[in-house]
Amino acid sequence: MLKLQPEIVALIPLRGGSKSIPKKNIKHIAGKPLCAWVLERAVACEAINHVYVSTDSDEIARVVGDLCMGINIMHRPAEMATDEASTESVMLHFAERVNFDILVTIQATSPLLRAKHLDDAIKQFSDDGLESMLSAVRATRFFWNDDGIPINYDPLFRPRRQNFRGTFMENGAFYLTQRAILEKYRCRLGGRIGVFEMPKETALEIDEPSDWDTIKKLLSQVDE
Repeated sequence: MLKLQPEIVALIPLRGGSKSIPKKNIKHIAGKPLCAWVLERAVACEAINHVYVSTDSDEIARVVGDLCMGINIMHRPAEMATDEASTESVMLHFAERVNFDILVTIQATSPLLRAKHLDDAIKQFSDDGLESMLSAVRATRFFWNDDGIPINYDPLFRPRRQNFRGTFMENGAFYLTQRAILEKYRCRLGGRIGVFEMPKETALEIDEPSDWDTIKKLLSQVDE
């Protein structure tokens, strides 16, 4: 019997409100709207069947439509676009309306994402029999908590930096979630969780104005 391929869809949440950088998701950076960078990557990912944007903003919907990439646009209620609204609430709203087996939730604030990252992550997800996955970068620094307790090493046996594997840090670029896991835990992560390692520079996200120029310089060096 032929094994049916899972339906894999991408969801990019794009809300209209942004206090730190007004209209951040559609503000131009390195020649195109911020959201266009990850939308292009999602469309170029061979493993993704359909790409959706969830937004509360008519202006964002128009900008996405003008990109002419065949992006499906889903309007969400204003209460799901506040500072307090969780990404999970957007994912669950989406799951009630769209059929999928695996949801790839991508953050527009991580424009250094590449299509190959998504393709490789989906392959790892399948090969390892995972139920959810997060993207991360490896931090090879020594971390401590507020109480002066080491988090990722033993000071009595301080490792040499070149031999130190370090600790994974979530970079927020994307998450993979099986529908059953999202519905059971109402969370993007659960069950058998895997980590997809990304290059160190992808640790950067656009959250504050100071991030903008740094990432703009990196994007200008991106080889399309």
